[in-house]
Amino acid sequence: MLHPDRSSNSRMTHYQAVLLLCFLGVSYSLQNSDYAEKQPNIIYILSDDLGHSDVGFTNGFVETPNLNRLAKEGVVLTQNYVQQVCSPTRGALMSGRYPIHTGLQHEVIYPGEPWGLPLDETIIPQVLKEYNYSTHAVGKWHMGMHKWAFTPLYRGFDDFFGYYLGGQNYDSHRNEKGLDLRSDYFDENGKFVDELRWDLDGRYSAELYSERTVELINGLKSQKNPFFIYLAYQSVHAPHMVPQRYIDQYSSHITDEKERVFAAMVSSMDEGIGNITKALEYTGLADNTIIVFSSDNGGNVNCVGKVTSSNYPYRGGKRALYEGGVRSPSFIWARNRLSPSRSDAMIHVTDWLPTFWSLASLQGKLKPNNPIKTKPLDGVDQWLAISENLPSNRTEFVINIDPKPVMCGHRVPHAGLRWKEWKLIIGQGGPPSGWYPAPGLSDLDQNPCGPHDSYIELYNIIEDPSETRNVSDKFPDIVKMLTDKIRAYNATAVPLGNKKKDPASNPKYFNYTWMPWLDMVPEVPVEPETYSLTKELWLDGNQLSEEDIEFSRDACFASDADVNSVEF
Repeated sequence: MLHPDRSSNSRMTHYQAVLLLCFLGVSYSLQNSDYAEKQPNIIYILSDDLGHSDVGFTNGFVETPNLNRLAKEGVVLTQNYVQQVCSPTRGALMSGRYPIHTGLQHEVIYPGEPWGLPLDETIIPQVLKEYNYSTHAVGKWHMGMHKWAFTPLYRGFDDFFGYYLGGQNYDSHRNEKGLDLRSDYFDENGKFVDELRWDLDGRYSAELYSERTVELINGLKSQKNPFFIYLAYQSVHAPHMVPQRYIDQYSSHITDEKERVFAAMVSSMDEGIGNITKALEYTGLADNTIIVFSSDNGGNVNCVGKVTSSNYPYRGGKRALYEGGVRSPSFIWARNRLSPSRSDAMIHVTDWLPTFWSLASLQGKLKPNNPIKTKPLDGVDQWLAISENLPSNRTEFVINIDPKPVMCGHRVPHAGLRWKEWKLIIGQGGPPSGWYPAPGLSDLDQNPCGPHDSYIELYNIIEDPSETRNVSDKFPDIVKMLTDKIRAYNATAVPLGNKKKDPASNPKYFNYTWMPWLDMVPEVPVEPETYSLTKELWLDGNQLSEEDIEFSRDACFASDADVNSVEF
């Protein structure tokens, strides 16, 4: 640190300091100039239901030494936003478009439902392949599987190891008694192969996905072309289960059994990420690899019985429009491209497609093999904002606009928008609506399960990131302006993609495996749902009924029996 005294007697004059900084800047530029002209390898790691305070680099209670090291060496993204549940986040990540523009704005794709991310969306692997990247997917898909065309290899990936649905048992890899663990690839003759992995029954999924990623890296070390790996861990989605050896490391300082299991699940993922980074070092690929880490939504603190995750100090969690539902613990690591720092730039999950596109094309210096056609992107290239610590390339984003109730969530149509420092929520921001401290903390004044009883909420997120002070009555002009913005976005929204479960999907018809059933049985046409937000959504004042308010209170105290009915 430079001495603050600028007198002639100081150890370093202001002029000398400027010269030194300039020299260091030039040295750093020279050190990294070679890598600036290379297409980077990209690994995007997505955790499932991981809360803000569930990792060490956000001062969480779980031991995550490998994530901590990467975060310390990289750029911690303090305002990296995702969607409030998983299918919408994955679709937004891959397409670079808001869920309101892809039909994924309501809930998730449940098992047996015949819909997914629309096939006319161009997604990340399709873009990167035009710049000669090999593309690999590992772990959870959850963007449609009712037809083969919706599965990873038909959407631009070269290979896939993982599961198509949204949740399953970590050891048996089954959902509703149907196996959903597969290795998909094209054989030497270019024929698609879907290999169901019965042989991996009893193997823990986090270990399998880490091992597969290490295997990929070892196999790619002699490849001249760059690669993209999309690693979507199952961890830490319900059901909470993990090998005993991970639990044992918390036996001395976490007394609650369920809290120990949850912490151990995070640690198993962290161990795997450590093995992946070791593989990068061993193969010599680390110097030219970029790693992005994120969660798909906030920690699940609602309809889980015993709360083991924490998004504190942020409010709410999974399914909520509050910061705890959409603000992800995140960082980006790139040894020869980024210096260690923190970035407060506003980044949305839709930004990663254009950012990766920019990196792959060397900021437009390289042309794609074929013209790339996409629908209008909602994401923006954030590379300079991250690498140069500049302001974000965006000033606003749609949190979501959802016209229907959500299981364990809002009861009325709701919408949310972030604009500069302001955040407007209309309808219900939750449940969950409270503040859920990490295990062991009990000295909070806030009621963690307070009911959600305001119809219009306005927060200054910079001054009040915990969303404790609704100031909508003090800034009516801001409320009106942001409401008009939401109206405009809603005018561009497409109909919901959701469709009811098809009985023909039952895995019992396919030797108790989950298969793209509509390519195997005659399809029964289903009319898509249409909607428009009701005029009541835009009225001033509280439009919540007493029943709605009571529901938001009761939802905080759901029983353990409810766990199996929620997105599983």
